Amino acid sequence: MANMDVEDFIQQNRALADQVETYRGYWESEKHWEPRREFILRNINDFQLQQLDQLLSLSMVWANNVFMGCRYSTELLDKVKEMAEGIEVEDAPVFKTRDEIMKKQQVSPWAGAHTHTHTHTQRYVDRDNVSCIPRSFHRRVDDGSGVSSILVVSDTED
Repeated sequence: MANMDVEDFIQQNRALADQVETYRGYWESEKHWEPRREFILRNINDFQLQQLDQLLSLSMVWANNVFMGCRYSTELLDKVKEMAEGIEVEDAPVFKTRDEIMKKQQVSPWAGAHTHTHTHTQRYVDRDNVSCIPRSFHRRVDDGSGVSSILVVSDTED
């Protein structure tokens, strides 16, 4: 569905469109909601009423991946990307992996991690639970035991 097709669909299916509007999270900007709404509208006829939660969850997985860089299993991402085929997202952020960032920097992972104009909060997290934290804040820490952790460095303005 192109943007015009979505608008036509909404006009022709006003009750369904009004129902879908109730699924918008209060935190979602227009920029995030419009593509997610299109995802839901494109796929709602493939789900029975009892499966609606599954569709909404898949729409959030897709939106989290596109807008926040969250990572999920390959199988799940393939499924939501197929469901979202043809949806155009304007100004979608581009995320880089830690390896891409490190290759570009070719310096110590701690270089530049401390400045005078920022306060840094550091916390260690389980590496399996960092997928929704922006990759630019990750630093891998090896304590010598053979088990590495992820140190999350968050910048806040003073």
